[in-house]
Amino acid sequence: MNSEVLVKEICDALNSKKAQDVVKINVTDKTCLADYFVVAGGRSTTQVRSLADNVEELIEKKLGLTVTRREGVAEGRWAVLDYGDVIVHIFNDEQRLFYHLERLWGEGEKVD
Repeated sequence: MNSEVLVKEICDALNSKKAQDVVKINVTDKTCLADYFVVAGGRSTTQVRSLADNVEELIEKKLGLTVTRREGVAEGRWAVLDYGDVIVHIFNDEQRLFYHLERLWGEGEKVD
């Protein structure tokens, strides 16, 4: 599976549920953890959980991939979905400002 295809499908899944400020960050040259980070925001804990669930459901349906690791979804403040080459971070507003992953890993490409 090509990580660019996976990133596109993840971003489409996030945008279909009205995620805020979806950004993809190419971290291939910065870490061995993944090729891409996808960072998105949700307005509430309910939306953060819904976004995470939607990504999982659509990626499994379209690409046949299941998430390797899933953290924080139940709390709804910061959800992490690990697909190996792509790691998805979905934050509520407060947590996104606190962690500011875009600053840590370099400016990402905003996804329309």
